[in-house]
Amino acid sequence: MSDSIQFGKFVSMTYVIADDQGNVLEQNDIPVSYVFGGEMELLGGVDRALRGKQAGDRVEIDISAADAGFGEHDPNLTFTDDIENVPEEFRQLGAEVQMQNDQGDVKSFFVTRIENGKLTVDGNHPLAGKNLKLTVDIKEVRDATPEDQQTASGASCQIN
Repeated sequence: MSDSIQFGKFVSMTYVIADDQGNVLEQNDIPVSYVFGGEMELLGGVDRALRGKQAGDRVEIDISAADAGFGEHDPNLTFTDDIENVPEEFRQLGAEVQMQNDQGDVKSFFVTRIENGKLTVDGNHPLAGKNLKLTVDIKEVRDATPEDQQTASGASCQIN
């Protein structure tokens, strides 16, 4: 019988994150790994759903916007301006714009819409306010080695 996921186990997996409409938001077909119960925290509720599963299992997890940890969408972090007021290097979808408030705090905003001579930037996390469906394919489960504790990739199931 193969190992099941529990504290101290090395876990290797691939995953797909979709919104509640089924649109794929992120897909990782190259296995990522972590040590279950270690310092790395997975998206809300994922550890509970993976506990006891084995290599070869597919796990589907619904994650509410409240549990995902990206916060609610804040309309105060979305700004629209005439495109001619925006420097040319920022006039493309996905461009990152650094903005500074009166207190000197800097925040990243991303161009999310360009239409009718207007450009919109949004400082919300792309997943803010979204319900998610995570599909995990478990590739390997085994005892973690000391090397695993130090080298397991820290990106699994975390959208930054």
